[in-house]
Amino acid sequence: MRLIFGNIIAIYRRELQSYFVSPLAYAIAGIFWLLSGFFFALILLGPQGIVQQVAQRDLLQGQQPGVPASPIDVAYEFQQAFLGIMGSLALFILPMLSMGLYAEERKRGTLELLATSPVTNWAVAVGKLLGVLTFFLTLILPILAYEAFALSTANPAVQPIVPLLGHVGLMLLAAGVLSLGMFISSLTDSTILAGIITFALILLLWVVDAIAQNLSGTSAGAILSHLSLLKHYNNWIQGIFDSSSLVVFLSYIILGIFLTAQAIDALRFQRS
Repeated sequence: MRLIFGNIIAIYRRELQSYFVSPLAYAIAGIFWLLSGFFFALILLGPQGIVQQVAQRDLLQGQQPGVPASPIDVAYEFQQAFLGIMGSLALFILPMLSMGLYAEERKRGTLELLATSPVTNWAVAVGKLLGVLTFFLTLILPILAYEAFALSTANPAVQPIVPLLGHVGLMLLAAGVLSLGMFISSLTDSTILAGIITFALILLLWVVDAIAQNLSGTSAGAILSHLSLLKHYNNWIQGIFDSSSLVVFLSYIILGIFLTAQAIDALRFQRS
């Protein structure tokens, strides 16, 4: 067990370091931070932003003093809207992060070395997934800082459990997509092809979610809704902890790792 854990840590460090020396990774980080900052300001301060909605409500209340205004939980509304956008941005950049996990190894000829090494395929897959997930976490941390600054001025104060669950849900969503993207990357030596197929898979997830909403109230809709990563992610950003959602996320993660390990096993048999 200690040997397996040591192998996972070694692969994890190697994978994480590869992102911090990759110009593409820095370009992805820059785009992600730029877009997230833009939507942060737009949701909060834009023409239809939350601050403007509060100002309009106060104005109407001043014009009609006898009519009670509907309360707006600014912190909650902002958190839900911003994390919804963050989920969409994550789905946009995650294929670019996962596309080279194994495809680059195939291109350089080092995947065959991994496949024939004493390190188990599961250990390699887990180490690679943890590496790319940690890099994604480094993209989230600066955003957490200005989220915390914005929410610190909220009155009434926001309950910490709401943003905590939302960001845990974002990481679980990322882990599920990255795990499946890793499997796709293990099937080809073309990073571009791996990225395109992963994008197609994400579009399929959106389609499944849309169909589930259209079939709401039917048994087919219930099944599709249960399989939808986006639906379960929406539960988390609303501050709802649902054990079934956690099980679904973990199932996607384990499925991706399992399929990746099987794909590398197949490569090992081809080389033997």
